[in-house]
Parts: sequence; C-alpha cells; structure tokens
Amino acid sequence: MAITDVGHPAFACHDIDVALAFYEKLGITESFRLLHDDGSLMLIYLHVGGDRFIELFPNGPSPAERPAKQSFMHVCLAVEGIEDFVEEIRARGVTIDVEPKMGLDFNTQAWITDPDGNKIELMEYSPQSPQVAIRDGLAFPSSEILVRK
Repeated sequence: MAITDVGHPAFACHDIDVALAFYEKLGITESFRLLHDDGSLMLIYLHVGGDRFIELFPNGPSPAERPAKQSFMHVCLAVEGIEDFVEEIRARGVTIDVEPKMGLDFNTQAWITDPDGNKIELMEYSPQSPQVAIRDGLAFPSSEILVRK
C-alpha cells in the first residue's frame, strides 16, 4: 500500500457563497454537497479537473480572525496558457496579487488570494522543470539546488 496522490485541499470559508463565486470565476465549479443528518451543509466539493477537487466548509473564521502566522502556505492550481488564464480571471473580477513570472523551478507562476485570505498559486509547467522531468520518469537529483542566473 502506498500514497498515490494528493486528494484535495480543504478550506473553512467565512462566507460560503462568496467563496463559491470566487472559485467559479476561476472556472472551478460546484460538483456536489455533503449534508449533516439534520440537513445542514457539511461541505461542498468543487471540481478542478479529472479526479482533482477542493473542499469548502462553511462557518470558517473571517480573514481578520485568522492568526497572523499559519502553517498553511498555499494551494497550487496547475493551468495551461497562464497568461491568457490570468487575463480571463482578471476580467471576471479576480485581483492578481503577483503577475505571471518564471519561478526558480522554471515554471511560470502567478498568485491570487481567495476571499478567506488563502493564497493560491497558479502554475504552468515548463518542459524544463524538475516536476515534468520527474513526472516523465527522468532523473532529477533531489539534492540539486535550482538557481537561475
């Protein structure tokens, strides 16, 4: 037995309707809901693509109520055509925190923030990236440090 993949990130949302509207602007739509025995909302699954989902839980803290330091860093969403995607979501009202740029791993990334203050990295894989090399079964030493000059 082995871990084979990441199942999903899960977020506690202060305003579930605002969160749903935000993710819909990204093209990520509601897939299904789970309810408690009393019929109240337990969580909503959003379909990212394939077998990839995001869980949204209602009644989370407001961004102001969250601690200043958290162990959660961000969720990364892989995209194709990142520049066009960023322009599409900007036109839908999504604020782009960091415009597309190449990261140390040679992938292009941009950054946005959801209504609950969660950081979201948008990343387009590059053929030169270690992630692609590893995905494709090519050797990439884990001890190698990536430094662009």
